Formats: sequence, structure tokens, C-alpha cells
Amino acid sequence: MNSLALTDVEIRARKTNKLLFRRLSLLVPAGTVTTVMGPSGIGKSTLIEFIGGHLDTGFIAEGRVELNGRDLTELPAESRKIGILFQDALLFPHLSVGDNLAFGLSNRFRGRTARRKAVDDALDQAGLGGMHDRDPATLSGGQRARAALMRTLLAEPRALLLDEPFSKLDPELRADIRGFVFSHIRKQAIPVLLVSHDASDAEAAGGQIIQL
Repeated sequence: MNSLALTDVEIRARKTNKLLFRRLSLLVPAGTVTTVMGPSGIGKSTLIEFIGGHLDTGFIAEGRVELNGRDLTELPAESRKIGILFQDALLFPHLSVGDNLAFGLSNRFRGRTARRKAVDDALDQAGLGGMHDRDPATLSGGQRARAALMRTLLAEPRALLLDEPFSKLDPELRADIRGFVFSHIRKQAIPVLLVSHDASDAEAAGGQIIQL
């Protein structure tokens, strides 16, 4: 079964040997969103970094990460095929909106025409049609969030990690963008792990909730 699995994961601060959280095992089936919750500083974002292959050298991790039955624990980030969305959209300021999306395109899209069509289709899905040549700085917060999601999905990840991507949005926009994100990632039928401190995010995700 397609899934993201963690087995006996624990993370410690290298300098102090302080344990961030007790051993964690979970299974995220494809097409579902599992939410990891807990207070600030307990290690939610550090867990995301470990799964994605970006763990800071100030931490030591034990345990195993598997995706669709494949052990990823020792693989570099670029070999894991895991997408990540952060609190900030992190669009490249020197690229247009369309070129930002094209940056994430899977190698499956070959040729200028095919790549442009894939980007324009994604922009249309995100309600950003006609904005290919726009400067990212001219987008609203919600538009940037939608563009960042589509860029991530165009890379065709096999799993997706969401690191509090809605936390900087105002309540009304938060609900709108959250619905947009969840509806699109479910269409991809991939496992999704969300870390959040907001119970409304977990409720909207609709999957299992893990408390650190």
C-alpha cells in the first residue's frame, strides 16, 4: 500500500542530549492527511526536517522513514521525492510567477510547449490564470500560497509535508487556502503529514491526529 511510515523516531539536541519527544511511530495512507500537534518547541518542525532529509546538524535522530515500502532514512533530500510547504510561500523573487512554477516541474514534462501548458494549467487551477509573467511580489498572501502549492505539486512528489503553512494567514483566508490545499493534495492520492498547533487545521484535515 502506498504510504508514509515512521518507525520508532526520536530526536535529540546534539549539544545537550535533550529528547524532543518520545519514540514516534505512525502510518499515513495515501490520499489522507495526518496531523501532528503539540506545543511550540517540542520538535514538530524538526520532525518535518528529518522526514524530508533536511535535519539540522544540531540534532540527532533515530528511527526509520519509509515511503511506499522504501527506506528513505539514509537518502539525501533530493532522492526522497517528498514535497514540503512551509509557513512562508518562499517564491523566488527573481523569477516570474510562471517561472516559479516551471522551476518545480517534473522531468516528465519535456519541451517548451508541454512545460508551458503544464504551468498554465496549474495557474488556472489555482485561480491565477493570466499571471504567468507577474512579479511574485505583486501577489496577495493567498495567491502566493496557492502558487507555492502548485509549484510543489508540479514536481509530482510521492508524499507531502506541511509545516504550518496556514499560520500566517488571517482566519477567513486561512479557511479558504486550507480548503484549496487539502482538496488538491487529495486529488494527488499521496500521503500528507501536517504539523500544526491549531485544532481547526486538524479538524479540516479530517485524518488521524498525533499529539507530541
